[in-house]
Amino acid sequence: MSERERPTGGSPPRSIHRLDELTISRIAAGEVVERPASVVKELVENSIDAGATRIDVTIREGGRSWISISDDGSGIPADEIELAVERHATSKLDDELSLASIRTLGFRGEALAAICSVARVSLISRPEDAADGRRVVVEGGRLVEQGPAGAPIGTRITVEHLFRDVPARREFLNSDAAESGRVTEIVTQYALAYPNIRFTLDRNDRRVLDSPGRGGLKAAIGAVFGAEVARDLLEIAYSESYDGSGSQDRMIRVRGAAGSAHLHRANRRGITLFVNGRLVKDARLTAAVVQAYRTRIPERRYPIAVVSIELPPEAVDVNVHPAKTEVRFKAPDRMFGVVRDAVIGSLGAGRIGASLDKPFTTSRHLWRPQDFDPSNRIAEVRSKYDFVESSGDGEAPHTIEGWDVGPADQGTGPSDRLPPLRVLGQIARCYIVAEGPDALYLIDQHAAHERIVFEMLLARTGSPASQTLLEPLVVELSADEAEAFGRLGQGLEKIGFLVEAFGDAALILRAVPEILSKSEPAALLRGVLQGADEDEVPVERAVEERLARAACKRGSVKAGQALTYAEIRALVGALEQCHAPHTCPHGRPTVIVLGADFIERSFGRR
Repeated sequence: MSERERPTGGSPPRSIHRLDELTISRIAAGEVVERPASVVKELVENSIDAGATRIDVTIREGGRSWISISDDGSGIPADEIELAVERHATSKLDDELSLASIRTLGFRGEALAAICSVARVSLISRPEDAADGRRVVVEGGRLVEQGPAGAPIGTRITVEHLFRDVPARREFLNSDAAESGRVTEIVTQYALAYPNIRFTLDRNDRRVLDSPGRGGLKAAIGAVFGAEVARDLLEIAYSESYDGSGSQDRMIRVRGAAGSAHLHRANRRGITLFVNGRLVKDARLTAAVVQAYRTRIPERRYPIAVVSIELPPEAVDVNVHPAKTEVRFKAPDRMFGVVRDAVIGSLGAGRIGASLDKPFTTSRHLWRPQDFDPSNRIAEVRSKYDFVESSGDGEAPHTIEGWDVGPADQGTGPSDRLPPLRVLGQIARCYIVAEGPDALYLIDQHAAHERIVFEMLLARTGSPASQTLLEPLVVELSADEAEAFGRLGQGLEKIGFLVEAFGDAALILRAVPEILSKSEPAALLRGVLQGADEDEVPVERAVEERLARAACKRGSVKAGQALTYAEIRALVGALEQCHAPHTCPHGRPTVIVLGADFIERSFGRR
């Protein structure tokens, strides 16, 4: 040993020696049991593996002093119960080869032994074919009690005084409230993954979760997030063959629910991922879910989604993390695309039943678009906040002066769409005021038109509608613009531009997207090339989408631009047809909704 490797304080170097079994167990336990939530996760997974239809979790003081988990599963035979608390004793794995086809959540046999080494653990279990149960108590890794015990079918494990004899570990725990929150998150996530199992959670003798366990995801989501959120979630249902064989046991399936665009949070905690029934943390899969919502929800906001992925066991390695919270896919890029496409598909075809699928009713009357009489108007008021009303010209064409705005794609869209709106006017030459079935809608005209243009550009990808220029235009490019064209040029034609290289630093522009044909062509093209490079999205994006985002920003109605009533109605009508009308393609809100309840409370009527 070199001088710098010698222990401090002048003591001589120590000889190499074997650690005692208790120390070994406690070191190993640190890989599996980090905090009370780790204990709950491991034991809940064991209960699921045992075929339980009900799992009851109770904690006190955040799980420090007491954790109890009971299930009605298959139980542990009396002659195996002592073996169950030994390290690497398991009924789920035979040899290294069976790791490739593991289908259970637990399999290494280290969880119970790890917990027993850092707490007092009481285990009572009774299989269905046994008249009585058996009880063992392990403290600090040592068996201290054993014997028969009366018990219902299933298993109950009680963990007391977690880390009492490992004070260094106990000091790293957070407050009781924080630890309780982590336990709640684990239990609620498994309630979402296994809606056929009834989960209950009691914290300090107060019930905080009681999932129905009737097999319906919507009911489980309602128990976790609330009934209102459950009504606004869209079903994810996607499948494809893993290897092209078409065999049902060789499929990739993505199931779950995705929140509609107005359901979003400030963090990623609303995204729950499962792989073959296993709760996992995977930054790439999370990014795939987030990317599916790009242009649909505001920037730096995150969706609510429950995504369960099923695939052949050999396609994923579940043995890469001590706590089994991370997995490794054989084809990670493919899985990214599968999850992203599955979520995008759900956003285009709501199947769980979002609130906007219901008839548009109020407590007073049924509002219908045909009830609006455009001749019933108020006079124009010219001020700083111009309020423009109907000119009595009847049905307006879908046109805004200088832009053709619609109608947008008429295909089946998500329940996320806006209801029919009755236009009231424009204020501050920036915002449109409209009445809906039971709410007042304030619409940002620039953001709304960006959304309309963006969806129309992408809806026409592959056969874009272009406007040919009267004369081809030579557009000189800067070095940065020329470099951007070299990388992105193939996407221009897909959104309606027709260009060709003209030397090293110029283009010949022959046509522009029809919807943007009133914009100055050269400035539009340069702006698109510059804007696409400014699109700093941390995950991959189709070139045409980046270009469309840049194009709609530079070719849309601007704030401060006065619009006629016919133009306003055309814009609102086109926005109603959009698939994601609540945000512009850059993530800013297009609409603020003031509900009737809010308005009545504000006026003191409730």
